Amino acid sequence: MTAAKMEKSPADLLTSPGAGSFLKSLKLKTKQQELLIRVTALGLIYVLAFITRLFSVLRYESMIHEFDPYFNYRVTQYLTQKGFYEFWNWFDSESWYPLGRIVGGTLYPGLMVTAAFIFWTLRFIGFAVHIREVCVLLAPFFASNTTLVAYFFGKQLWDTGAGLVAAALIAICPGYISRSVAGSYDNEGVAIFALLLTFYLFVKAVNTGSLAWALASAFGYFYMVSAWGGYVFIINLIPLYVLVLLITGRYSMRLYVAYNGMYILGMLLAMQIRFVGFQHVQSGEHMAAMGVFFLLQVFYFLDWVKYLLNDPKKFNSFLSITVTSAVGLGAIALGVGTASGYISPWTGRFYSLLDPTYAKDHIPIIASVSEHQPTAWSSFMFDYHILLILFPAGLYFCFKRLTDATIFIVMYGLTSMYFAGVMVRLILVATPAVCLISAIAVSATIKSLTQLVRAKSKPASGGSGKGATGTKASSKGSVDQSMPFQRNGAIALLVGAFYLLSRYAIHCTWVTSEAYSSPSIVLAARGANGGRVIFDDYREAYFWLRQNTPPDAKVMSWWDYGYQITAMGNRTVIVDNNTWNNTHIATVGRAMSSYEDEAYEIMRSLDVDYVLVVFGGVTGYSSDDINKFLWMVRIGGGVFPVIKEPDYLVNGEYRVDKGAAPKMLNCLMYKLSYYRFGELQTEYGKPPGYDRARGVEIGNKDIKLEHLEEAFTTSNWIVRIYKVKPPNNRW
Repeated sequence: MTAAKMEKSPADLLTSPGAGSFLKSLKLKTKQQELLIRVTALGLIYVLAFITRLFSVLRYESMIHEFDPYFNYRVTQYLTQKGFYEFWNWFDSESWYPLGRIVGGTLYPGLMVTAAFIFWTLRFIGFAVHIREVCVLLAPFFASNTTLVAYFFGKQLWDTGAGLVAAALIAICPGYISRSVAGSYDNEGVAIFALLLTFYLFVKAVNTGSLAWALASAFGYFYMVSAWGGYVFIINLIPLYVLVLLITGRYSMRLYVAYNGMYILGMLLAMQIRFVGFQHVQSGEHMAAMGVFFLLQVFYFLDWVKYLLNDPKKFNSFLSITVTSAVGLGAIALGVGTASGYISPWTGRFYSLLDPTYAKDHIPIIASVSEHQPTAWSSFMFDYHILLILFPAGLYFCFKRLTDATIFIVMYGLTSMYFAGVMVRLILVATPAVCLISAIAVSATIKSLTQLVRAKSKPASGGSGKGATGTKASSKGSVDQSMPFQRNGAIALLVGAFYLLSRYAIHCTWVTSEAYSSPSIVLAARGANGGRVIFDDYREAYFWLRQNTPPDAKVMSWWDYGYQITAMGNRTVIVDNNTWNNTHIATVGRAMSSYEDEAYEIMRSLDVDYVLVVFGGVTGYSSDDINKFLWMVRIGGGVFPVIKEPDYLVNGEYRVDKGAAPKMLNCLMYKLSYYRFGELQTEYGKPPGYDRARGVEIGNKDIKLEHLEEAFTTSNWIVRIYKVKPPNNRW
């Protein structure tokens, strides 16, 4: 037989007699088919979560966004170049001049260490990548990992369907994407993954009573502590959850093992982070966790005594004495610890979460940050869309089937939604809970509807039989006759549900593309012809600083731009985004709000060489220093009473036109922003000096500078840099 006759085409193989049995042998069982579909869907969701966060890279370029991420990027570069020991003991002399900053003891290192570990791993296996690319893509990578945790968490709370829906919802939810797009190299990028992982492992430990899961949740908590200060939410929510279970009579050995294992090991591990240290045993924010820990020991002791006594009367007497003594001793210990100063009081940030007006009245530097403002309803709709409707429905299903797990997710959802209403930034913390609870609603509803759709109506059975049997048959027949109506209604509801979910997907994609994928360092706008116009003034200014100023030059600006100046301009700054020293920031605020002569003395005392201001009057950029100026006045006035906010207002109104207050028209910030602006025609049909950001003609067009001189202004006037003149020769 020749070789040509022995060869068979693929079509011949498929039509051969043995092909049928071969294909049958590949046929999967029902459970295997379900597993294959589930794994495939989860894999697609994983990829979707990653690629939907790449708009900024595709539209602009691979770059770091915002302000804080530039410090994180600079520190990560230092870590990869110098090693962990040098990073842990790094004193940064380019920040907070002349004070400096001990970096290793004043940050949460989890983000930087994670990026460095991934970078070193990729280099070890042969991938020649730059650390910047790792930092840019770190948040999308962890967002994809979060979808896996959401799947397992949803499965633990309800069923597999809820897990898949939760993974899909959180993969594209704008509330999470806002902090996890490519280039958003901030602590929240890994912290939300760690937060959800900790909660999942703890609920798993409560459900199983396994010490291994409890210890795993402690390691998840340690990762969260190393990554973000939001770990305080975990160490208060879990004790509150345990307390609710104790009050509602759901105490069990499973709960005892889960909480003790998580709290003891988690506390010991968290103490290894230098920035946290002994706060777990000395800070007011952590006392609830310690109190519940001791209360749990009391419950265990009482349970043991009840078993020994086996007498309800004696046990009730012992119970009243023990509870009274425990509460009394706890109150005395807390009072003595607080009075002696061993237990520190709650911080201002913690108070501002409980009282939304606290920061505005007492800590203006916190209130000045836009993401610390109370949340508007439009923001909820923008970030959650249909989840706002599904969330209450999911709560209903959770209350309908109360378990230890569903009690936890209800508490997580309600508390996080309250905090999200207090502060815009905390929408991020509430998003996983909203997605999980909404997924329960979707899964439970669709499961019920599909059961109605798949049910087959049966004709009513007639004929002789026993009376009871005939009654049952008649009853069954009457129900079956209504099945077509139920089936049609279920189909209509299913179509509506899938339509709403498709609209959610479209909305999330649009929000991600238009609102959350534009780096703040590169501004974009629509031109007159509808095309995209790019303003790259920030990087232009920082490049000029790096190339045209002495290496030891000190730059004064408002604290918003400190991290970027240090990381991109490679120059020393007076204040930056860490905001740890309110007095130093207030000194800069006082200089900006003073007359030029007074400001010059302050700048000389700080060895300032250059002053940088951000100005949007030409382009219409509203987030400039003039619009932030009142916060400079308030923060400066909080430390230096000579600065009074009413001096810059006219009848309580903030103005920059001819009707502005005299002190406003002659302060340093006004002069540096509007210097030479009165000669510029910004808009057709408007007079020279027309401020497009505020929509008015400025009031002081004849600005003269005595102690500063213009060094550089970017092409669109967004960033302006002035050089501080040396003092005049006294001879």
